[in-house]
Amino acid sequence: MRILLFGATGTLGSRIAAELTERGERVTSASRTGHSPSPDIPAVTVDPTDSDSVAAAAEGYDAIASAVHIDPDNVTAVTQGLLDGARKAGVRRIAFVGGAGSLKVPDGGDLVDTPTFPAEWKPIGLAHRDELNLIRPVTDLDWSYLSPPAAIAPGERTGKFRMGGDDLIVGDDGNSFVSAEDYAVAFADELEQGNAIRRRITVGY
Repeated sequence: MRILLFGATGTLGSRIAAELTERGERVTSASRTGHSPSPDIPAVTVDPTDSDSVAAAAEGYDAIASAVHIDPDNVTAVTQGLLDGARKAGVRRIAFVGGAGSLKVPDGGDLVDTPTFPAEWKPIGLAHRDELNLIRPVTDLDWSYLSPPAAIAPGERTGKFRMGGDDLIVGDDGNSFVSAEDYAVAFADELEQGNAIRRRITVGY
């Protein structure tokens, strides 16, 4: 599978790139800077907010994946640029690294709206919720959106985790966590297998 990966040099993007490459997929790093997370991964310079730029880079690829850092200032431009670019390039498969803020907690509300959600992360959480709301109505692309749990950090690749839908996954110890490495495994699984087409899913221990 030929995959154009946006945000490949970030914490999650670099691990997704490594996981996919290890599986034999052909990954190209796409960014405004043209940087790559590894000498083994080719890179192209692309503006994710420009659908024509995205389309030109994605021509001939099987899938687009986005691990772009989302914030309130870029959420609409990046999300729409990637979706429209995929359409123009004729690439139906697109997968997004999502946010945890829109996951449901036991009372039925969103995690980002709870009193314990860290104030410094709230703008990012709200931006990711906006991102998901932009993606959900799309019916002409085979999109998937993978939300992490409440906490994610570099750690160990175990390959052992639970998958869910719109509800926050919490472990028996009361923590909602997954390593960045296991998140990358779950993301690569979904990109390859397409078990959650036009759905948001989540992962956790």
